[in-house]
Amino acid sequence: MIKGLIIDDEVVAVNLLDLMIRRHIPEITELKCETDPQKAVQLIPQFKPDIIFLDIEMPYLNGFELLKALPEIPFSIVFTTAYDKYAVQAIKFSALDYLLKPIDATDLRETFDRFLEKTMATEIKDAAVKNLLSNLEQQNKMYHKLALPTSNGIEFFPPHDIIRCEGMSNYTKFFISNHSPIITSKTIKEYEEMLLPHQFVRVHKSHLINAKYVKSYHAQNSNIIMNDGTQVEVSRRRKREALEGLGIKN
Repeated sequence: MIKGLIIDDEVVAVNLLDLMIRRHIPEITELKCETDPQKAVQLIPQFKPDIIFLDIEMPYLNGFELLKALPEIPFSIVFTTAYDKYAVQAIKFSALDYLLKPIDATDLRETFDRFLEKTMATEIKDAAVKNLLSNLEQQNKMYHKLALPTSNGIEFFPPHDIIRCEGMSNYTKFFISNHSPIITSKTIKEYEEMLLPHQFVRVHKSHLINAKYVKSYHAQNSNIIMNDGTQVEVSRRRKREALEGLGIKN
């Protein structure tokens, strides 16, 4: 039995999502709705939901403030929001799910399927949310931490510790300073969007590198040498843009 809870101050949005969940997600056998975020804080420990669909923009307590008011996060969260680039990036950075309003039925089903595939322990869910809240409070992006889910759990790293990323089909391998490599089940394209604001440059379809760790560029074979001694190929198609991004004159 899976319990679901919708928290949104807009009655129309609640009713629509309630209808969509009942129609497209029969696995949720018990579903409750709450339009008052303050009441939701009291309801959550009593109802013990497995998954919460949480609106971000609400009066009195927004979605992030609501989470701060809870002693722990033993449930999965799907944020629901009209597009807000900063909030969406922060959610992605902590490996959490979101749905953009107006919510699409296919997106809803795919998001729930990801929930079914994940078997995160309570402490892992709690850690992911705490990382999100910490990043939101930290004005300097340099100190934000990127969540990297692995088969063993989840780890958090500031982008300035990440040397480079290597795409492997639907997986990405992270090479991290003073840490063994980590493989995650997301594409390099997804991480490119998150890491470009942190001095990362896509130099090849399979390579995303941190400009901070670039040692030299060999024009003859179009290779970049990283501080850890690895060589990264710069593709012909991306060469001009990549070298400009790295501040290298060709």
